[in-house]
Amino acid sequence: MANTNRPLSPHLQVYRPQITSILSILHRLTGIALTGGAVLFSYWIMAATYGPEAFGHAQALLGSWIGQLILWGMTFSLFYHLANGIRHLAWDVGWGYELDKLRTSGWLTVVFAVAMTALTLVVAYSAAGG
Repeated sequence: MANTNRPLSPHLQVYRPQITSILSILHRLTGIALTGGAVLFSYWIMAATYGPEAFGHAQALLGSWIGQLILWGMTFSLFYHLANGIRHLAWDVGWGYELDKLRTSGWLTVVFAVAMTALTLVVAYSAAGG
């Protein structure tokens, strides 16, 4: 029988999250989000093949405020996952393991993702006229 009186590992109480750990978790989460986005994109394409009524429903869903929020999140996920993937490729060739380079490349990844998301949204909404 297991001893239930043992203390839990203190790592959660004493561990201070670092940028590298947060970015690693975010990389995994954006990968999951991109998988969901692929399913959503497939739904949108399939709705187009089923005719105007089905496509209208898909467009209404994606055009709603919640749909727009999901699309913004997908856009951020795409750019973040891209930038962090390039960062991982640099690690694969042995560049960027020093602490200062880890922090700098991590912040550059976040800045790139936010800036490209904002630029994409500005261009998209400008092109759509709204």
